Amino acid sequence: MNTEPDFGFVLPHLVYWGWLAIMPLIFIPWARWQEARQPQAPTPDEKLATELLAEEDPALHVETGVTRVIDALSKWSGIFVAFWTVNAVVAYFYEVIMRYVFNQPTIWVHESCFLLFGMQYLLAGAYTLLTGGHVRVDVLYIKLPPRGRVGMDIFTSVFFFIFAIALFGTSWGFFMSSYGMGETTVETWGIQYWPVKATMVIGASLLLLAGISKLIKDIVLFRRMGREG
Repeated sequence: MNTEPDFGFVLPHLVYWGWLAIMPLIFIPWARWQEARQPQAPTPDEKLATELLAEEDPALHVETGVTRVIDALSKWSGIFVAFWTVNAVVAYFYEVIMRYVFNQPTIWVHESCFLLFGMQYLLAGAYTLLTGGHVRVDVLYIKLPPRGRVGMDIFTSVFFFIFAIALFGTSWGFFMSSYGMGETTVETWGIQYWPVKATMVIGASLLLLAGISKLIKDIVLFRRMGREG
């Protein structure tokens, strides 16, 4: 009796990339339809979290024509990649069934999921910045008055842009090198690696735009607070 694992179905590379591109476009309208059918009021914890965030960073609620466009792009990029998580749940469930029930472990599920989570992490940075989700060192920040906090955000944006521009430049070099050599992963599945490097460029671009939006809102709010005393 042969006890060696029998690798069965292997997900084609084109199907993987195509599904990641169209899957959120299918689920986003469905999710919005479900929300419209069954609207839910924010829970007390959600209201408290929103109030605390507004108090900590009031610039999140400032808008201009430019920031409205950038913020919409940041918001929908985050919503788009959020639906990719469903793929990982389904894929790992498939892997468990195939491995332990049919003795046919896959050669692609684990790799497809860690690539997915890596791309999701890269592309969600702008959404996280938009919603105030990045970690802030509060040792000095929380001791400042509201206008001082906004001024601190304006000052520290210099370091943010140094990081974002360096990330974009480095990512662009990685992407061009990967695309030029037709790089693939070293695992058995051997899927193309340059699309992953491309998400580094896209994620850095989105993060840079989100930072510009945040800086504009901080400057507007800083001047407004100055006029209001």
